[in-house]
Amino acid sequence: MVNQRVPPTLFSEKGLEMGNGIIGDLDFTRNGMIQVEALDEDRMQLTIPIQVKGEVGLKPGGLRNLFQSKIPINQAFEPVVILNPGINSNWALGISEFEVMDLGGKMNLNVLGMELDLSEMIRNEIQKFATKNLTSTTDLVRLKPVVDQAWNQVGQPVYVEFEGKKMAFSIQPDSVKLSENLTPGESYNLNLGLAGKVNTHPVDAAPSRAFPLPKLTENHSPHNLLEILIPLRLSYQEIDQLLTENFGGQTVRVNKTTFFRPGNFKSQAYGEKLGIWMDFHAEQSGGNVIDGRLFLVGLPVFDPEEKLLIFDQVNFDLKSDSNKAKMAASLKKGKIIRQLNQKLRFPMGEVMEESLGGIRERLALQTPYADLHVVDLEIFPDGFYPAASGLEIQLKATGKVEIDWK
Repeated sequence: MVNQRVPPTLFSEKGLEMGNGIIGDLDFTRNGMIQVEALDEDRMQLTIPIQVKGEVGLKPGGLRNLFQSKIPINQAFEPVVILNPGINSNWALGISEFEVMDLGGKMNLNVLGMELDLSEMIRNEIQKFATKNLTSTTDLVRLKPVVDQAWNQVGQPVYVEFEGKKMAFSIQPDSVKLSENLTPGESYNLNLGLAGKVNTHPVDAAPSRAFPLPKLTENHSPHNLLEILIPLRLSYQEIDQLLTENFGGQTVRVNKTTFFRPGNFKSQAYGEKLGIWMDFHAEQSGGNVIDGRLFLVGLPVFDPEEKLLIFDQVNFDLKSDSNKAKMAASLKKGKIIRQLNQKLRFPMGEVMEESLGGIRERLALQTPYADLHVVDLEIFPDGFYPAASGLEIQLKATGKVEIDWK
């Protein structure tokens, strides 16, 4: 990456003051591949092959009036420099330390019979250039435009559909965390993480742009992980509609002689369980008709094999003016519960697949420096929580992030 980003011409100076009345017009260009290694956790050492070309001469006045010619220079060096790079909270790359440790060559000139060693001058010029152009600014390379361009794509809402209800969810960052260190002889380690919350929106009210990214803060976690909790919500009116569509008017056979038809569903929270009121109309083969009201409670759980939302620990209370109906319900309670369990099943496979695809697409981040994508992605319901206004469903997505450096 260093060799890709460092330009062929490092710097060029006209009228460079080199001391002892000598000035020069010099071009410093790369002369091969830069070698990079880590000295410790914070500093790296660069060996930079440099070709110095140009000419030097005396300053105007004095001897210059007698000696007009300039001496050409074409010299190769391999300076060894130490620098301390870092990414600052403003998303910019800066260098807090730059020191020329070894010039990696000598430059000797003969001017009017005088033998001059310009090596120290060259070293000083490189150091002065670094002080002026590198270490004096905290935003040597501004990464924010690159990051924003990628985040504007990644942070767009993901759309899913569950039981005919279309929803969108978006990521709102609370913090972006970063830590970096060098491992001598091995690698540059960058731990970049994002923490925030997932918002759900009606499709027609989904945000048109990504939420802005905050400043960088310190990252204390070295782990590679992805964990997202996606909050889906079904209001009790929507649950009532689903029950009516999937269950209303259907016949539930209790035994060979009795069946009933439920209707007029009204759902509600019942502690950690979901409660459902329903009217029922029961008929027996002998012509007896029983009407009443049934209150069903069950614990919403996920069946991972069939990918269904089902109800566990089901129980019910029957309210009817018929004592005979109450007695029959008590005797046939187990069978009634099994029949109800077969009806109260809601597929979730499609919404999970849509969420998987949406997350993979949104979190595939391309930058000029590296591409990130999610691997080993899994998604599953993490919990069902009946609340005052509806059933909250938490989908959990887990995975890892792979990086392809360019």
